[in-house]
Amino acid sequence: MTNTLLEIKNLSTFYKSIEGPVKAVDEVNFVLERGENLGLVGESGCGKTTIIKSIMRLLPRGAYSTGEIIFDGNNLLTLSLSDMRKVRWKDISIVSQSAMNALDPVYRVGNQITEAILNHSSISKKEAWERAEELFALVGIEKTRLLDYPHQFSGGMRQRAIIAMALALNPAVIVADEPTTALDVVVQAQILRRIRDLQKQLNSSMIMVTHDISVVAETCQKVVVMYAGKVVESGSVEVVFGNPYHPYTMGLKNAFPDIKGEKFDLISIPGYPPDLIDPPKGCRFADRCPFATYICQTSQPDNKEITEGHVVACHHTDQVESMRKEAQKYETWLNAYKGVEQYG
Repeated sequence: MTNTLLEIKNLSTFYKSIEGPVKAVDEVNFVLERGENLGLVGESGCGKTTIIKSIMRLLPRGAYSTGEIIFDGNNLLTLSLSDMRKVRWKDISIVSQSAMNALDPVYRVGNQITEAILNHSSISKKEAWERAEELFALVGIEKTRLLDYPHQFSGGMRQRAIIAMALALNPAVIVADEPTTALDVVVQAQILRRIRDLQKQLNSSMIMVTHDISVVAETCQKVVVMYAGKVVESGSVEVVFGNPYHPYTMGLKNAFPDIKGEKFDLISIPGYPPDLIDPPKGCRFADRCPFATYICQTSQPDNKEITEGHVVACHHTDQVESMRKEAQKYETWLNAYKGVEQYG
């Protein structure tokens, strides 16, 4: 039996707008193995959540996807809506970004969890409620709180309730879309630890969507770095964050603190992502990249496999050592817009 659980092949997703179609996800490829945690990272608007909505077939009206999303031998993009509803929650579940918005304010939390269970399994209401009690015990909430309404829960408790709902049917894949957004660091650590523990118990795989690379480093084995709808670097967490090849990945590392090793000043990446209605001809990151040359502005880089499983889309991978050194300097990023061809 193959170890591949979910495979994304040439996935592109478009949104309609007054000015024309927006290609929010552009020819994305990655593989999720059984029992593996994969992190999708990148700044806001890079396409992370769009990929998740494409997998779950939860795109807004007018949006559409092309390519393939292969799960259990089936392309999810070609399934009928009724068949796709059977996949959601039972096989692939989601821990949504905003727990307060994900829970219906006028229904008790317990009723919302049992509704998901009853819609996908042939058990009694009593059995469904007992399952909900088990789930609350797993996420560390008293079973009596099933009778409460969402507004009676704290932010951390609401997030744990959503995790309980996502785990209700022992799914093969858990999609966590910014599961710790707006939570304080103590609650964030508790939520991440709870997700990891439960995942081990269920032997499930997970896609962690976040802009926080520290969360991915703590919870995932593999990472996919996205920028402006494209994958710019992917591979094991240890390799990608330890020895990044793409300037954008280097920039992300500079922008996050590290409690280990020597102290350093945080460096932000100046500028903004490109307009996806009329994207640039060359590398999407070229206008913000301090190492961009003429070829970066005019030609999209091919995906290069540096080592097994480590793939990078950059024209200047042969100069990575000097780029890493320069990327650690504030002046390098400050001068990114001057168009000086330092490499090439």
